[in-house]
Amino acid sequence: MIAFVGAGPGAEDLITVRGQRYLKEADVIIYAGSLVNPRLLDVKKEGCEVYNSAYMTLEEVMEVMIAGERSGKKVVRLHTGDPCLYGAIREQMDLLDKEQIAYEDCPGVSSFCGAAAALKAEYTLPDVSQSVVITRMAGRTPVPERESIRSFAQHQATMVVFLSTGMLDKLQEELQAGGYPADTPAAIVYKATWPEEKVLHCQVSSLAQCAAEAGVTKTALIIVGRILGEEYERSLLYHPEFTTEFRQGRKEEKSRKEEKSHE
Repeated sequence: MIAFVGAGPGAEDLITVRGQRYLKEADVIIYAGSLVNPRLLDVKKEGCEVYNSAYMTLEEVMEVMIAGERSGKKVVRLHTGDPCLYGAIREQMDLLDKEQIAYEDCPGVSSFCGAAAALKAEYTLPDVSQSVVITRMAGRTPVPERESIRSFAQHQATMVVFLSTGMLDKLQEELQAGGYPADTPAAIVYKATWPEEKVLHCQVSSLAQCAAEAGVTKTALIIVGRILGEEYERSLLYHPEFTTEFRQGRKEEKSRKEEKSHE
């Protein structure tokens, strides 16, 4: 059996219960050592084989996974956060499909959720933003032109930018060129949920300076948007006059009582 497992954002107690069970039962673990907290491996059983994929190619990773599966071993491919975001799992799954090898996918808590927790922020505030753009700057890995930072910035929705800490001068330039005002609130969250976590508040126009002053050069998320400001509207969901499947709004209750009194 092969399981792709999301390791969570960093803290060893933020892996899912299912994910930790897979790690405890694994005979072989291949983990993304450049990003995954190695303390997660403390639960592995004696004799478990451990491989750090930071030093491996896709072909070498697949060789270990397929050999383990065909030997009747339980194999865990441990990815950072949730594997569905920048996890490069599709190419691994496709190769397993070609070999007719079954696998499971165990989701994890993404670092963008960990960053929100660190900021004590809500990404979707009423009358501010109801959308979250998860993206990255183009670097050695290209980004389709239609998905450029500049084009997404036109919406001025909440934006979470991965894998771009080393390009903050260009990022802040593109954000402003796309439409975010220079004073738009922004934040840099370094290693969200790890013991060494840093939370830096700034504006779009000062992202690069803020990171430089704090010595942050990698492994950080950039959050942009007015949701980091002070103004927003109250949610309707728990408003006393708002009717839901489970609760009658007080205003409607009052109207019904008034109608009955006039009958």
